[in-house]
Amino acid sequence: MAAPRADLDPVRRTAWAKINLTLHVTGRRGDGYHELDSLIVFAGIGDGLEIAPGPQSGPKIVLEIDGPFAPALRAAAGDNLVIAAARALAARYGIEAGARLRLDKRLPVAAGLGGGSADAAAALDGLVEFWGIEAPRDELYELAASLGADVPVCLAGRPSFVAGIGERIVAAPALPPAWLVLANPGAPLSTAAVFAARQGAFSSPTRWREPISELRALAARLAACRNDLEAPAMAEMPEIREVLATLRDTAGCMLARMSGSGATCFGLYMVEAAATAAARRMAATRPGWWVRTAPLRAAGSGQS
Repeated sequence: MAAPRADLDPVRRTAWAKINLTLHVTGRRGDGYHELDSLIVFAGIGDGLEIAPGPQSGPKIVLEIDGPFAPALRAAAGDNLVIAAARALAARYGIEAGARLRLDKRLPVAAGLGGGSADAAAALDGLVEFWGIEAPRDELYELAASLGADVPVCLAGRPSFVAGIGERIVAAPALPPAWLVLANPGAPLSTAAVFAARQGAFSSPTRWREPISELRALAARLAACRNDLEAPAMAEMPEIREVLATLRDTAGCMLARMSGSGATCFGLYMVEAAATAAARRMAATRPGWWVRTAPLRAAGSGQS
């Protein structure tokens, strides 16, 4: 199943930030996991991953973490999803070779951007190339699902409707070009705590089949949906309400919503200039917030 590579040049991947444009909680399974229905897209910003030959002695697979958000991960590096993905892939395909993985952690941790899942997906995709593995895509998705609910869609790396606990993925129809402003109040938020605080009835799935070519039409369609975790997330972290209000007050913002279980929120803009101006204004008035602009990545762009 694996053929050694002729060269050992580093392999590089970007773990793109996952954005939930919609997130409806549709039920709860007997094992306690919530079932979701979500439109997931990816922003053109993410963590960087470099894969190089492993050390000559000691553990065969090692992980080095740097970048602005490295301190939050370094203490638990042995339990990082990147390491888990590498070990699972090596075990599945009988890989004896090692690897040195360097993660440039640019996205905030526990922020609703799928950072850990995207990192794991980037590791799987990159190591398949690095180790020369000939793996059927369905096997990789099965392995990805064993690592976490969001890892399969991050491996797909394209706009998708996702259902169940993340295992049912359907490619979304074409979406229009757009720019995003991502804003986080500067503190992590526990996904488990947000789900535990959720109350009320479950929602129905919301999805469509026809392509949407204009951003105003997409914004209107999204406005008819919601993120069911916004209210419980605000109960846990009231600052999210201020982030959303600030985004909505910027010129050109067509929709503002929280992503995932928070606390990162996004604003949707038609042109880069409007997104850049909004981000500059927010960064100037809220210096403690993490604020970035990024384009919406196109369908079919995948891992790279």
